[in-house]
Amino acid sequence: MSPRKAPALRGSDLSLRDHLVATAERLIAEHGTTGLTVRTIAREAGVADGVLYNHFADKEELLALALRAHVRTVGRGLGELPGPGAPGSVREHLRAYVVYGIAFHKAVLPAFAGLVGQPKVLSAFAAISVPGEDWRDRLHGYLRAEVELGRLAPGAKVDAAAAMIAGVCHEAVLARLLYDVAAPPEPTAEFVDDLVGTVLDGIGP
Repeated sequence: MSPRKAPALRGSDLSLRDHLVATAERLIAEHGTTGLTVRTIAREAGVADGVLYNHFADKEELLALALRAHVRTVGRGLGELPGPGAPGSVREHLRAYVVYGIAFHKAVLPAFAGLVGQPKVLSAFAAISVPGEDWRDRLHGYLRAEVELGRLAPGAKVDAAAAMIAGVCHEAVLARLLYDVAAPPEPTAEFVDDLVGTVLDGIGP
């Protein structure tokens, strides 16, 4: 005879552990991570507070898993990024990476901002990351592959180019989080084109 399901899981195919992660992920997406407590997650999940510790080593593990799930959900919602050698120019592809990156960081950085004072969560999040999965890793991989395909210059400074693009994506969101009213306007299509042009063509005479 199979064990009885917890009341919170009746009608669901999720395990209790997955249900708790999904609940925490939804709370992060809706309200961010600031002030998110075990009690809040447990009550929202329909379980007793102590149940969480039967499935996770601590609160930090649960939040890290929920944050990783949130990041993946946001990424899936933004669609596919162009791969190396795909139809279209490198310029067009990089424009897609910039637009994606700004939208991605706008969706996920507020959650990370609420965890600045919780380094254990951020360390746990980094520990469960999959190499090559995150947007910046994919940007690096794309640029390196285009160099190998000959569509970028041999010896192109891929790390510097990726850092420049990532920096703009971070700045577009962090300025709003940190300075609010003084934040710059949303990057325009013209600005995105200028950024890609600067990465590819430089600013020298």
